[in-house]
Amino acid sequence: MQNTKYRKTAVEGVNIAYREAGNPDNPTLVLLHGFPSSSHQYRKVLNQLSDDYHLVAPDYPGFGNSDFPSPDEYDYTFDHIALTINGFLEQKGIHSYVLMIQDYGAPVGFRIATAHPERVTAIINQNGNAYEAGLGKAWASTRALWENRTDETEKALSAVFSLEGLEWQYTHGTRNPENVNPDTWHLDYLRLSRPNAHKVNLDLFYDYRNNVKLYPEWQQYLRDEQPPLLIVWGKNDEFFPESGAEAFKEDVKNIDYHIFDTGHFALEEDGDEIIEKIRGFMKEVMV
Repeated sequence: MQNTKYRKTAVEGVNIAYREAGNPDNPTLVLLHGFPSSSHQYRKVLNQLSDDYHLVAPDYPGFGNSDFPSPDEYDYTFDHIALTINGFLEQKGIHSYVLMIQDYGAPVGFRIATAHPERVTAIINQNGNAYEAGLGKAWASTRALWENRTDETEKALSAVFSLEGLEWQYTHGTRNPENVNPDTWHLDYLRLSRPNAHKVNLDLFYDYRNNVKLYPEWQQYLRDEQPPLLIVWGKNDEFFPESGAEAFKEDVKNIDYHIFDTGHFALEEDGDEIIEKIRGFMKEVMV
């Protein structure tokens, strides 16, 4: 990991932490993380691809090592987070890049891509959804929140913030839970134990319904722009099952499609193989 630098920069008064590796003169990959993680989930990608590529992995406000402003000071919506991350990229002078998306990285990344399609040269997708068909059965409690946000529907989601619930997100669907580093969910638990963390994330769970409303717009972007797309998807994901990966075939012609027998955080168990797929894909699209 000696090639990775751990940096911060202020974007509209919020310090955004980010990991950066590789030569900025090389093609850039922007790595957008999911819930409940941070740029930490891309540590293997940063380490192994920095020889040929420039990699930048920001932490969203309230995640990872970025500032965690109170909900009174920062509007925790996907619209706002996408604006912040786009502002971060512009401030860094990054105007042409491949997007890698996972989980929350999809709604953040697709907002950026639809606003600036000329900047996104390709997309690498590891369980980042853009279709109703890709919403799995683990969304049942969140859908209930969307229908009626009450103390009761919020409480039904409280297990998500427990150490056991976080461990489940990382290990469910894996071939062997022993393949997953437990530091991942312990680190997330520490961050989710901060004041306001549950409220902020419940706000984001509730706001996720607005991502679903934007799915048709993102699908139109894919049909119109036809970005080269690499799918590296964990098929046993209870949140975003393989049907979500399949749906991209309806709209994207140039698709490199790979399904892995693992769960939501596929990089944890199949990182080496996925990274080789990324390397091969990048060689093709960067010609």
